[in-house]
Order: sequence, then C-alpha cells, then structure tokens
Amino acid sequence: MKLLAHDIIIRPIVTEKSSRLMEHNKYTFEVHPSANKIQVKEAVQEVFKVKVKNVHIIRVHAKPKRMGVFLGKTRSWKKAIVSLPEGERIEFFEGASI
Repeated sequence: MKLLAHDIIIRPIVTEKSSRLMEHNKYTFEVHPSANKIQVKEAVQEVFKVKVKNVHIIRVHAKPKRMGVFLGKTRSWKKAIVSLPEGERIEFFEGASI
C-alpha cells in the first residue's frame, strides 16, 4: 500500500518533552503505524519544505485501562522524532505551546 505524505504524518505532538526538544531543532509527530524512517523523512520534507537530518521512530504500546468492571486498552501508536539541521525550522510549531 502506497502512503501519501499527508497520510503518513497524522498529527504533531505538543508536550513538555517535545517542547524542550523543539529548542534543539527536533519535532515530534504521530505517524502511520506502517510508516518507516525513510517514508517519514520524505513526508516531512514534502509537507513542510525543510531538509531532514535524522529520524527516530518509537512504537508506543497500548496500556491497560479499566472503566468499572469493563477491561480494555488504549490504542497503540507510533511516533517519530524528526531532527532538522541548524537554520531549518517548521513554522507550524512556532505558536504551539502547552
């Protein structure tokens, strides 16, 4: 299955940790579960028109949750931390804060 750039990047992740990483030119995204590093790199370069230096991918496992007597799990998902070279910025994140 061929994924388009807008299908690979699901949403940006804005947390305290990701805000600290933004100071070092690292941006965090939730990505499609079947996307790999190369696809994420190409998608970020296409969507945001920046050069990507490095990509780290982390799989976030589902956590068990409970609502009364009902047992369930949160969904598992994948996130990518994208590093940009010095001088490059993603303007989309500039106004984002917690």
